[in-house]
Amino acid sequence: MGTLASSIEEYLKRLLALSASGYIEIRRKELSQKFQCVPSQVNYVLETRFTLERGYLVESKRGGKGFVRVKKIKISEGGLLSMLLEEISKGSMNKERARHFIQRLNEEKFISYRESKLMESVLDGLDAVENEIVRDFIRGRILGKMIIVLLKHDV
Repeated sequence: MGTLASSIEEYLKRLLALSASGYIEIRRKELSQKFQCVPSQVNYVLETRFTLERGYLVESKRGGKGFVRVKKIKISEGGLLSMLLEEISKGSMNKERARHFIQRLNEEKFISYRESKLMESVLDGLDAVENEIVRDFIRGRILGKMIIVLLKHDV
């Protein structure tokens, strides 16, 4: 069986898939009670598994009537490319963020599973570069070039 975080993630994704509105509203306390955990574990899942690069928008309102709204964002190829290029322009792309972008491209059917694995393996080759700043810069450049080539060829 998966971890607690994976169980919470899958539960929220199921709720999203069933939602006619395209979003869900939850209360951290209720979710933590359902999974018999502390609310900070729910926060961890929301902060790490429901990020913008993974295609989610999370809004939060604290207080007695507070809630968390989770929405799956559907964006165009151009929007996804713009988001990626904006991230790359910041100067670096760590391995985890690069994987999330590749997974997102696959989830949105812009690239195949096979292409995603090929892209990941190319970027994994950068682990040999010792300087982290240089490695992250190169990773961002390579990822950007791969995505531009794929999108230009009507994937």
